[in-house]
This record gives sequence, C-alpha cells and structure tokens, in this order.
Amino acid sequence: MSSKEEKTCSFCGRKQSEVKKMFSSENTNICNECVTTCSSILQKEVRFEQQEQMHQKLPKPEKIVEFLDKYIIGQVDAKKVLSVALYNHYKRIENPVYNNVELEKSNILLLGPTGSGKTLLAKSLAKIMNVPFAVADATALTEAGYVGEDVESILSRLLAAANYDIEVAQRGIIYIDEIDKIARKSESATMGRDVSGEGV
Repeated sequence: MSSKEEKTCSFCGRKQSEVKKMFSSENTNICNECVTTCSSILQKEVRFEQQEQMHQKLPKPEKIVEFLDKYIIGQVDAKKVLSVALYNHYKRIENPVYNNVELEKSNILLLGPTGSGKTLLAKSLAKIMNVPFAVADATALTEAGYVGEDVESILSRLLAAANYDIEVAQRGIIYIDEIDKIARKSESATMGRDVSGEGV
C-alpha cells in the first residue's frame, strides 16, 4: 500500500501505521487513541450529570425529617441529628476535596434499647436517598479463616441490593446490628489466640 492510499484519522490526522487500530466508515476514519479520548470525555460527562442529578435530588435536612415523620413516631432528636449527618455525608461524596482538604466519610453509631427504631431509621434514610441498604448482624461476623460470615459477605449483600451496579453500591448504607454484644464478649475473652474469631 502506498503512502497516498494509507488511511489517516479524520480527528487527529495520524496515519494508520502510527496507531494500533483504525476504524473506518465510507467517509471517516478514527484511530483507537481518538476512540479512547472520546470515551473518557463521555464518561466524565456522564459522571458530571450523575453528580448534578444527585445534587438536585439531595433533600435538605428539614425535608428528610418530614419524610422520617411519616414513618417513625417520636425519636425527634435522633431524626434531626441523622438528617443533618446524612445530608453532610452525601455532600462530602459530591465534593470529596474542598480547598485542598480531603473530607473523609463519616460513620454513625446509633444507641438505644431493642425495639426503639434504630434499624427502621436507617432503612427509612436509605429509602429517602434511594440507595441500597444492607443489614448485618455483628455477632455472626468472624475473621477470615473462621466459621461464620466475613466482612466481604456484607459488601456482597449491598452489591446484590444495588443489582450488582458498583457505582450505586458505593453510595449505599450498611447497617451493622448488635455491635454491643461483641463488646460484651470481648471483655470476658482470655489472653492469647482469638479462638472465637471476634477480631473483625
């Protein structure tokens, strides 16, 4: 093939011999490098649109409290605190770096007697934010190599709740129940090897 007949990319002007692959139609040619560049631009635009949609959908703490009031009676202080914490958490996800300061994610510890509505509060928060939700029992969790559930199984549950969409799962809520029972067990544990596998 002579140099006159050699295909060139309609976008960057590179010759077919200068690139790995050239895609052609009747009137246009595009090289693999331009395809990669276009793909990354489109992915950035999609991410930006998703962030914009999330920002528009992100309800203010007052709206979150109103939503929780429809499902949960009482727990006024807990609803207010959780609404602000949830709002701040998702704002951090949208803007992970602020003035060169990287904001870390925050975890929330709910304390209260059995039946006081801790799990219902967490489920309702996941519902208002339209994010996947996974519940795990802390007493069933063990270190890798021991009989019982490991931490990865919680993430698998969250991923299943997100229909195996990793982007959606990353915004999900994991609720670990019965943490206080692990603390009680570890107080009475003997020195040495962790036979019960509670060192999760």
